[in-house]
Amino acid sequence: MEQAAVERLERMIDREIKARFPAGGVQRVAVLRHGDDPAIEPGELLVRVFIATGGEPDDYQRSLDAWAEAHQAALKRIRRELSLRLPPARLLEFTVDDASDPGAAPRITMPDDPALTSAPLSGPEIVEAALGLLRSSYVFPDRAEQAAAAVERRLAAGEYDGLDEATLAERLTAHLDEVCADKHLRVRVMPPLPAGREPPGPEGRTRRQGRPVPGGTRGRDDRGPEGGPERGHPLNYGIHRVERLEGNVGYLDLRGVADPDDAGPAIAAAMELVTGTFALIIDLRRNHGGSPDGVAFWCSYLFPGGGIHLGDIFHADTGETRQFWSLAYVPGDRYLGRPVYLLTSHETFSGGEDFCYTLQAQGRAEVIGETTGGGAHPTRMVPISRTVAIAVPFARSINPVTGTNWQGTGVVPDTAVPAAQAYDVAYAKALRHVLSLTVPAPVADEARAALAALPPTDQG
Repeated sequence: MEQAAVERLERMIDREIKARFPAGGVQRVAVLRHGDDPAIEPGELLVRVFIATGGEPDDYQRSLDAWAEAHQAALKRIRRELSLRLPPARLLEFTVDDASDPGAAPRITMPDDPALTSAPLSGPEIVEAALGLLRSSYVFPDRAEQAAAAVERRLAAGEYDGLDEATLAERLTAHLDEVCADKHLRVRVMPPLPAGREPPGPEGRTRRQGRPVPGGTRGRDDRGPEGGPERGHPLNYGIHRVERLEGNVGYLDLRGVADPDDAGPAIAAAMELVTGTFALIIDLRRNHGGSPDGVAFWCSYLFPGGGIHLGDIFHADTGETRQFWSLAYVPGDRYLGRPVYLLTSHETFSGGEDFCYTLQAQGRAEVIGETTGGGAHPTRMVPISRTVAIAVPFARSINPVTGTNWQGTGVVPDTAVPAAQAYDVAYAKALRHVLSLTVPAPVADEARAALAALPPTDQG
């Protein structure tokens, strides 16, 4: 793991662990790699937590033991969560910051314990773990505290007692939504993780209602049934269809936004197929989200070069803000000087909405269809146990043009029509644009015939 990644991980874990204890109880957290400490083997990590004892050096051991005894449940919970979320963290230590003799500082070491992750949790334990993750990671801390307090009152009243995991997850999600009104925030029952398989790491992938993002695995590394490499990706990185329509109008049916590290060649190929068209329709009606880098990559094809500030993402778990700009280079030709129409529905969500909101704010595309779902917060799926996880929005999008985002409101279309009519309306607009140009006679004939065949519409 590179040093920059370790530092980001350290900031995130520092924030989460401090949130589990009274203010000032934990001074800092350090994440150490092989070579930083003799106890760390290659490929492993050590999470070292420095606590505030308030005693003299001669009392450090006694103070540390007393602190650990008072927080025994929290220490066990942190160890279980590290085992689930960060398998390389084989060692968890609690110690004091003794500047006079760091090597002699007392330590309590908790090695990875598989029994902690395999043991089933009670309903109250699941709720308590979910609230701990909510308080430490949710993008709006004040709202997280309000929601957690409301759920704790329900927990004390016994509202989660005796429920199976599916019912508990559904009820807890509904109660969190009453305060947070955030469609990304939800508790889910997951299929049990197969033995020997590691859960996803702390970075996670954005998901909507349990559906993994297309392109979430590295298609080039997948293996087919006979053990040979597969060609491409089974969902084609969300690119469902690419077509030249009559009248020389391009059409892209994009149902997910994959990371360009995986999908770059497929995205470039799709854009190459429409590069000679006079107008472009991008169908996002079934797009449920994906990678912010993928959104920036797709959008870069629609701008003349680098230097267009597309958006920011503020990470509440680390305090960092990441900026997204149009790329100075993309493979193949850019799609410039021609109209772009984006089709939306109430199902368009997350990264699909980012695509629409960004291009609409920049005045680069016309959005046609329905108001979208309203999920603007990048989300991490965090395991609570082997079978239960919570999706926690840990960051928020900020558009440099509007200063806000589409959370809760959705992207409001420029031309509002039912989703089922969006294609016909956009195609009619595109064909009228083609007919306004000087084009070869066969293309003009195609455009007139296609326009005449469309259902009548009042949309211009």
